[in-house]
Amino acid sequence: MIEKIIILENVDPVVFFGINNCNIQLIKTLFPKLRIVARGNVIKVVGDDIEIIRFEEDIRKLEKFSIEMNILREEDILNIVKGKTPTVSAQDNLIIHGIGGKPIVARTPNQQKLVKAFEKNDLVFAIGPAGSGKTYTAIALAVRSLKNKQVRKIILSRPAVEAGEKLGFLPGDMKEKIDPYLQPLYDALEDMLPSSKLKEYLENKVIQIAPLAFMRGRTLNEAVIILDEAQNTTKQQIKMFLTRLGLNAKMIVTGDITQIDLPYSQPSGLIHAMKVLDGIKGISTVEFNKKDIVRHQLVQDIVEAYEKSEKSEKNEKILSDTIKKENKHSK
Repeated sequence: MIEKIIILENVDPVVFFGINNCNIQLIKTLFPKLRIVARGNVIKVVGDDIEIIRFEEDIRKLEKFSIEMNILREEDILNIVKGKTPTVSAQDNLIIHGIGGKPIVARTPNQQKLVKAFEKNDLVFAIGPAGSGKTYTAIALAVRSLKNKQVRKIILSRPAVEAGEKLGFLPGDMKEKIDPYLQPLYDALEDMLPSSKLKEYLENKVIQIAPLAFMRGRTLNEAVIILDEAQNTTKQQIKMFLTRLGLNAKMIVTGDITQIDLPYSQPSGLIHAMKVLDGIKGISTVEFNKKDIVRHQLVQDIVEAYEKSEKSEKNEKILSDTIKKENKHSK
């Protein structure tokens, strides 16, 4: 009789052991010759050494499956222990499996282009309208890289345009003041990682979510770094951000150049950076359009309506300016 301690890494105990420990109870029945005790992410097993070797091999297979799929069902356990391949429906353009095993896929041609661009380049600009999935796809790629141990951390950032005196009246510390600007990033992560695992990653700073101003002075190695809403950066801010790129790191910069919230006198750093860096090897740009919008159908209709309105207003202004010039010359 020997005793073996098995430590599970990167699993969510709720997913792995099951609700009310139903999964571990099933595993115990499949290995009746062993005495098995599970606490947290640690399994202690006592029994014959040959049986323990087989047990650990199966546990590692179950661990790998639960990390990849974000789910571990009774039929998955039975199939793996019996040496069968778990039944997983094939998904085209799969990025990762989200909560409950939900497949997160690149749904449009431009989302698929972003996936390929990320694999081939260290810096990718993803530009397009609201709802086109550019940020969601970028975060899915970052989570996949973390799960595959290609990087050690994920850094997510956004410029807080109002982050100055205008936030002073809000209650709480700086984190509580800034968090509303970063909520869309939390929302995406909550779709992809179990809540307990996400909390652990945030507490251990494996995943870091911070406003752009907090990036100054850092060198970001072995990470996927995402800057969202980059159209609201100044030239100096985006230059500062881009030069944080460290060894074995990748960046995705997302933005919608039709929704710039900077003062009219302040040019967008995103537009400037794309022009300056155009043609450099290792940098790619993926442009999304309204056909990529994957929210409610009304979102696409709203975008199109605003485009028509803006075009009409522009034409009216040109016509008005022309009439004024003609009237001026006639006098």
